[in-house]
Amino acid sequence: MRPAPMIPHPTENAIVPLLILLFVGLPLIELYVLIQVGSEIGALSTILLSILTAVIGAWLVRHQGFGILMRVRDLLDRGEVPAIEMMDGALILAAGLFLILPGFLTDGLGFLLLIPPLRRRLIERYIRIQPMNMQAPGEVRTETRVRVIEGEFHRDD
Repeated sequence: MRPAPMIPHPTENAIVPLLILLFVGLPLIELYVLIQVGSEIGALSTILLSILTAVIGAWLVRHQGFGILMRVRDLLDRGEVPAIEMMDGALILAAGLFLILPGFLTDGLGFLLLIPPLRRRLIERYIRIQPMNMQAPGEVRTETRVRVIEGEFHRDD
């Protein structure tokens, strides 16, 4: 029996232009903004401001990250799955990455992701848009319904 051919998901083809825009376009825009700000307030002030936003952002990421860690620990202690908190933690991680990168646009994005109500809205929107898929990537499901046979048994030795 040969495996079913892998058909790319339609959004996989749309990701390539987005990645090109992200890795080529965003640094160029950041460079332009840094040059404009530097020409207005001076190069040293621009560098210091960029370092200050990174330090403040790192402190906020650390503070909020520990809060998420405590919530995850509490949920796990109660036997609940911390799915929303894990997504929240991923967004805080992304915020930290944006704040470490030099530039004012990425800093703005990072600080926006540190606003808890905004993160909640992003997570809720993602959950509404993204269908739940309990199947592992690449797994071919042969049976669509789960068969449950209930009963009792005892062992005669």
